[in-house]
Amino acid sequence: MADFYELQRAMRAMRQAALQRGALAILDLGSSKIGCLILRFDGLDSGIASDQVGSLAGQTSFQVVGSAITRSRGVEFGEISSMQEAEKAIRTVLQSAQKMANLRVDHLIACFSGGDPRSYGLNGNITVENQMVRDEDIARVLSSCDLPDFGDGREILHAQPVNFALDYRTGLVDPRGQIGNNLDVDLHMLTARAKTVRDLAYCVKRCDLELAGVASAAYVSGRSALVEDEQELGAVCIDFGGGSTSYSIFLKKHMIFSGSIGLGGNHVTRDISLGLQIPMALAEKIKTMNGGLIATGIDDRDLIEIGGETGDWEHDRRKITRSELIGIIRPRMEEILEEVRAQLEIAGFYELKSQKFVLTGGSSQIPGLDTLASRILGQQVRLGRPLRVHRLPQAYSGSSCSALVGLALFAAHPQDEWWDFELPSASYSSKSVRKAVRWLRENW
Repeated sequence: MADFYELQRAMRAMRQAALQRGALAILDLGSSKIGCLILRFDGLDSGIASDQVGSLAGQTSFQVVGSAITRSRGVEFGEISSMQEAEKAIRTVLQSAQKMANLRVDHLIACFSGGDPRSYGLNGNITVENQMVRDEDIARVLSSCDLPDFGDGREILHAQPVNFALDYRTGLVDPRGQIGNNLDVDLHMLTARAKTVRDLAYCVKRCDLELAGVASAAYVSGRSALVEDEQELGAVCIDFGGGSTSYSIFLKKHMIFSGSIGLGGNHVTRDISLGLQIPMALAEKIKTMNGGLIATGIDDRDLIEIGGETGDWEHDRRKITRSELIGIIRPRMEEILEEVRAQLEIAGFYELKSQKFVLTGGSSQIPGLDTLASRILGQQVRLGRPLRVHRLPQAYSGSSCSALVGLALFAAHPQDEWWDFELPSASYSSKSVRKAVRWLRENW
């Protein structure tokens, strides 16, 4: 465990080095596409007050100087399945983005949606020395959190303090400099399979780059698709990807729960391919051009020519109604939404006062998804698009690029995590922890 903390600190040091050099690459490793942005930094704005704890929470101004997207290869369910194919795809998108930016980068921050993410809620408390809260007290209270027994073969992806309480005054974001005796912290921890993270790090290394950070795609999608009020009052961002659908619950401007299911837009495409007996590429085209989820009376008369190149004239000139296509797509999307709802119920999301749903990701563009989601998930549903950043090309402003844009915000405005503090060695011990659901209900 101690080695992993050192690895995280080393990646943060690389990120700082990239900021000093003024350029950094970010990579969204998806199952349907791989996107890359080259960011140019103008330097740390040390004069801007931060609303987060720690030294790395200083804001950094940046602009996008290079961008590229390519079809994903060697990636399934948000994880690398073929190292050679994934390396080729990453090299392709990196070279295109660097050529557009007219500069070379040495460091990269990546996000992914796989790895079977699991959330844990931790709590710690200490007695403040000298009555004034200092950095040392923040480190001690973080180290007092009981480390969950998350099993072998898993690593911590995020460990973020989301709430501080000083002498029973809760809701503090940064208690340093305040007077008190008892300091408590609520911390959210997200773990993922170690193999997924290590495969990504090795693949980046093969591309002659240094990995300067990793992030959950669900987390960065939420940072870009949710507006400030939604992050503050409570909302869930659901990212409909190609190989999986991930979600992240935000409250008080922090992610407090996250998870994913192994179903996504590629499964819808596969259903169309099997149902109509056509190639996957043609099924994807039909889904994009003619897909939908809410049938109307006119859809029974709206004919879609399937086409094909089998050589059988009658087979290649078949036509189906749009209602038949919707009948193939809708059951799978209902299955995805019902599975997400089941996990949100377990997480206690429906006990929050504010229950807003923001849908993003490439598969969220299927017409009628917001209407279907409002029937299954709840009434307050909207489609989310990523926040605009300086010089971001228009082609990257759609919902399919929410994770990519969110990763840029994550790189420039990081929230401090557990390993940003010199924790006592006792924090590496493995102890029991309360269930994340119970923590969510009791603390929020």
